[in-house]
Amino acid sequence: MLKIIDKYILKRYLLTFIVMLLMFIPIGIVIDVSEKVNRMIENKVPFVRIASYYLDFTIYFANLLFPIFLFLSVIWFTSKLANNTEIIAILSSGISFSRFLRPYIIGATIVSILALVMSIFLLPKASAGFNNFRYTYLSGGGISDMRDNSDVFRQISKDEYIFVSNFNEISKMAFNFSMEKFDGDKLKYKLIANRIKWNVKDSTYTLFNYSKRKIGKFGDSIESGEKKDTVFNFDLEDLTPVFFIAETLPLDDLNKFIDKERARGSSNINVYLVVLYKKYSIPVSAFILTIIAVSVSSMRRRGGMGTNLAIGIILAFAFVFLDKVFGVLAEKSAAPPLLAVWTPNIVFGILAIFLLRNAKR
Repeated sequence: MLKIIDKYILKRYLLTFIVMLLMFIPIGIVIDVSEKVNRMIENKVPFVRIASYYLDFTIYFANLLFPIFLFLSVIWFTSKLANNTEIIAILSSGISFSRFLRPYIIGATIVSILALVMSIFLLPKASAGFNNFRYTYLSGGGISDMRDNSDVFRQISKDEYIFVSNFNEISKMAFNFSMEKFDGDKLKYKLIANRIKWNVKDSTYTLFNYSKRKIGKFGDSIESGEKKDTVFNFDLEDLTPVFFIAETLPLDDLNKFIDKERARGSSNINVYLVVLYKKYSIPVSAFILTIIAVSVSSMRRRGGMGTNLAIGIILAFAFVFLDKVFGVLAEKSAAPPLLAVWTPNIVFGILAIFLLRNAKR
């Protein structure tokens, strides 16, 4: 059962966090509008699309800066408790510091569950809407900018590889197409074509000026022609990977997508794994940042609340900085994605233990 002190602190915890969101999200929207309003007017973007974009922006922005919002909110109201000598009164009554932390942990649990639910169910759709709007209406290259349109090399199965030098989003046509199939380390056939076109109506491909060479024991056979309709076991997305595709997939679809890309030997597999692991690491950070914030702000300092907020802002931005650095490191290097994504939590978890021990003293 929650005691009166638990309800009091838990209420302050959740209300301050909500107020922090309501304060900073409108500021983010205003800044974003000021930067993009001219482009929106030039492109005559419908109001409904703009409203939908900023709904997606709110979810995307809140998830992106979730650690900062949480950390500052805990610092803020705990510092007020300390300045009003409420914490001294609580601890002087015989309540241990560990018992004092209980409502904070309950609050962190509620917030982390909400963050996990948002990350799994709301963020994929919001990310798709946010990025599609930017690339459709705000990017100079239009929707083609969100695709890797040049020099695309993909492994589509255990022994099949495709390559295109360029892709036209409007005509659904790729140029300098080649496909190779191997049996172990031996080439079975190679298919090349000047162009390959995706036919939306029947989900087939049309090859133009193609040539297929089959490798045989006693000689090779060559098939060629000006035009041929055929079916392949790869999708249009394999010819033109979307940069942010992993962010837009629900959890179950994301796991299937990663398994598919891993089987193909995709070079972008680390990018997709970072997205997956962050769905779990960010909610866990709620506990770590809460403990650090309470440990830092539970003591009265000479500079008052301003000193605690300054420390909090530095630590919060340090966490976000580490999160971004190690995320990029996992995507662009051979660093294990799981270790890279969880490194900020590990580092700040150690810091949380150290600060908590000192706070108890």
